[in-house]
Amino acid sequence: MTESKKTENVKPLDEIIYPEIEPGIISKQMIDKAYLEDGKQGEEARLHQMEPVVYERISVLRLEFKNILRIDHLWIMPNLTKLSLNSNKIEVIEHIDMLTSLKELDLSFNYIERIENIKKLVNLEVLTLFRNMITKIENLDTLEKLVILSLGDNKIHSTEGIERFRFLKDLRVLNLEGNPVGKKPDFQMNLYVAAVLPSVKYYEYKTITEELRQKGKEKYYRELREIEANEEKEILARAAKAKEEYDEQRLASSFVEYLNEHQLYESLWKGDEDGHALLQIGQAATDLADEYDNDIYDVTQEIYKYGLERYEERELEINEFKENLEEGQKLIQQMGQDVIEDFLHHKDRVFDRASAILKALELRTVRGEDEESPESLELLEQFDKITMQFDDTINEIWQQLMSQELHLHESIEESTVNFQRRIQEMMAKFVEQVQTYFGQLRDIAIHFSENMAEVATHYVNTKLALQDFDDVPPELLHCMEDREAVLNLIAGMKDSHIQRIDEREDRLMVRSRDFIENMIDELNNDELERNRAKILEINSFLELMAESLASLQSEIRDEVMNEEA
Repeated sequence: MTESKKTENVKPLDEIIYPEIEPGIISKQMIDKAYLEDGKQGEEARLHQMEPVVYERISVLRLEFKNILRIDHLWIMPNLTKLSLNSNKIEVIEHIDMLTSLKELDLSFNYIERIENIKKLVNLEVLTLFRNMITKIENLDTLEKLVILSLGDNKIHSTEGIERFRFLKDLRVLNLEGNPVGKKPDFQMNLYVAAVLPSVKYYEYKTITEELRQKGKEKYYRELREIEANEEKEILARAAKAKEEYDEQRLASSFVEYLNEHQLYESLWKGDEDGHALLQIGQAATDLADEYDNDIYDVTQEIYKYGLERYEERELEINEFKENLEEGQKLIQQMGQDVIEDFLHHKDRVFDRASAILKALELRTVRGEDEESPESLELLEQFDKITMQFDDTINEIWQQLMSQELHLHESIEESTVNFQRRIQEMMAKFVEQVQTYFGQLRDIAIHFSENMAEVATHYVNTKLALQDFDDVPPELLHCMEDREAVLNLIAGMKDSHIQRIDEREDRLMVRSRDFIENMIDELNNDELERNRAKILEINSFLELMAESLASLQSEIRDEVMNEEA
């Protein structure tokens, strides 16, 4: 068979003809259907079916027994907290690492061979991988909020990785039953788990008693000692790494990274071969370089300390702004919630009256009474009046909620503008002082080049007078014949060093400016998204309320027909 014919016979996963028979891929259509058929009953189910599918609002999704082979499209539900994909044909855990809000994940009864692509699910509390084909415990270290973990009925043949659960301080329930590792002769998994995992309270859904834990510690004493020793080393290494990362982030946010030691001085000489050659002309040049290093270091220390001080001030300002913003949002949110709760109480009373009127009308119709009779017309007039009043109430509620949201949106915009002004003023003062320090660095570089010119000129004159060129660096031999050449080397060195200082200053200036612009852009974008989402929420809610009254008549009709039948 030719290659082209082979290709023709392969059906893409999204073009499967018999989804109930052939394994497929998670699609939007599958998600929509599962969401709209999520087990709600009666009126709740009917109203749920009427709602548009807003993926950002979906928090729970069950796709069980769907013959799924591959995971996809879940990224459209960023706020998913519970996901069940059990009893499918999934072979690889993929395309779920963006679901960082996920708290429960069920992947049991599949064909998964490896635990992977879940490191970013840091809010996960329940993970079920029961009855798969997993051979190794791995990639679970980052799930620090994990409480329940089931890895039963897999193909795990080694205890390697179990000790890593010691870093999951919230882990309380663990299941490893049915794995080959638990069937080894002279090995008792329950005792091993009790010994090495002090925070786990239930193994195979049975309580780990103190007696069992003590027995496990006695039996696996050597293993426990080795695990504890390795754990202590790792804890120290983690602490050191965390401190290093924190310091780097703090310095970067202060815009003074690589200014806390001798990094700037060392950078001045990179690629400066002529400068390095000048340093080899004797002790006087070496002493000058040491003094140069110390002077540069003293100033960069001032920049470093000043940068950290201003960073702390900015952080206080930023945190205060965000706290005030959050308080304002909560206040308006509570006001809106109060309005909605009052409206819902009003709606219940209105629907009770409307239901009674509609039921009376339907009963008259069922009994064959004249629809044009004064009694029927009176009832219809009452219902029309209720409908008009309810529509007016919805419009009033819409005005109230939109007014509150508009007030909040405008307040946030005004607060952000004022905050931007304060931060810019703080940053301007910081930049002004830092520019003074960089001016000092340039003066130091110029002073060093002037002193080096004197030392180098004396060196050349001495060598010429003695005609002793044996120990002259090869890069400086041409200077023995042309005294101006050594001055040109020093001028080049000076220009190179000042350029490096200027570049470091420019970098600080640009990053400080970009910091403000990026932060304000992020604040504005977040507020715009919040405002749009809130407006959509208000409109959707009130539209649903209006539709529920419009459909009340058909519900009452069905109810009366069922009663009469």
